[in-house]
Amino acid sequence: MRVKSQYLFVIAVLVVLVLAFTVGTVMSRMAKAGKAEAKTTDAEAMPTVQAVLTPEAPHEYAVVIRGRTEAARSVIVRSETAGVVAATPATEGSFVRRGAVLCRLNIDARQATLDQARANLRSRQLQQKASADLAAKGYRSQTQVLQDQANLDSAAATVRQAELGVEQMSIRAPFDGVFDKRDAEIGSYLSPGQPCGTMIELNPLLIVGDLPETDASKVKIGAPASAQLTSGETLNGKVRYAAREADAQTRTYRIEITTANPQMTRSGLSASVRINSGSGPAHLVPLSALVLDAAGRQGVRYVLADNKVAFAPVKVLEETPKGIWVSGLQGPVRVITVGQSYVAEGQKVRVAAAR
Repeated sequence: MRVKSQYLFVIAVLVVLVLAFTVGTVMSRMAKAGKAEAKTTDAEAMPTVQAVLTPEAPHEYAVVIRGRTEAARSVIVRSETAGVVAATPATEGSFVRRGAVLCRLNIDARQATLDQARANLRSRQLQQKASADLAAKGYRSQTQVLQDQANLDSAAATVRQAELGVEQMSIRAPFDGVFDKRDAEIGSYLSPGQPCGTMIELNPLLIVGDLPETDASKVKIGAPASAQLTSGETLNGKVRYAAREADAQTRTYRIEITTANPQMTRSGLSASVRINSGSGPAHLVPLSALVLDAAGRQGVRYVLADNKVAFAPVKVLEETPKGIWVSGLQGPVRVITVGQSYVAEGQKVRVAAAR
């Protein structure tokens, strides 16, 4: 049986439509696959970094310098008179109270001079009393009474002078402290002004250091401060002095911190000194997050809301076991912790949570 020509035409049209639909579907799928592949390629080309969201927090600002402990006072105790050292009661390096005898000179004839002056004083006292009694009865003139009173006053002054001479034979500590060094031994002859030894005051104790020009204006008198000694001991105190004139050689400013020292910590120990200079906003970031930009500035790279990289110069405020406190950032910041050295400002990145 022969198929009519009109049926053949319809069948051909249907075949063409099916083929067109099939080809269109295949081409559409291929186009979508190409776009997806292009997107995948672009995503694979985008670098991946790790970032941690760092909030802004108030933090105390501090000036950190190297310093050392120093005695609050150091005095060379000298003899006021001449004589031979007869005794050295104070042990070198021991703590002594104010007034304790450090060196005692041989009194020689000074005690005899004092005894003679006291005897003369007693005689003058009796003479003055008798003169006053006679004057009351009319047997002694007022002039003679005044002369006897003057003689009594002179005798009293002579006694006081002799007592001072004997007292000066004992060289005493001028304040509570440590008899750090003895310069005279038994048998040594001391002239007026020659040293018996050196006294130092360790309580309170001074912590001294040198402020650089950039930090000098940040430190105020009375500011709290602490010092970490090389022995591990921590001392707390307050700033009592900050120089206004810089050292001509180093261009630094001397600073003194006073602290209680009942345990008598030694003078001359090295210390890391931290001085409170106010408070303000700061961020705690890992030490490894610090990088240098093309201009050589120290800072951190962070990720913006559109996943682009930005750079912010920062100033290190304090280093802690958990990280470093820095200033220079504002608000919560996604700081790059891994990959910060391999990306540039303005570059778009994929962000993964820090591990």
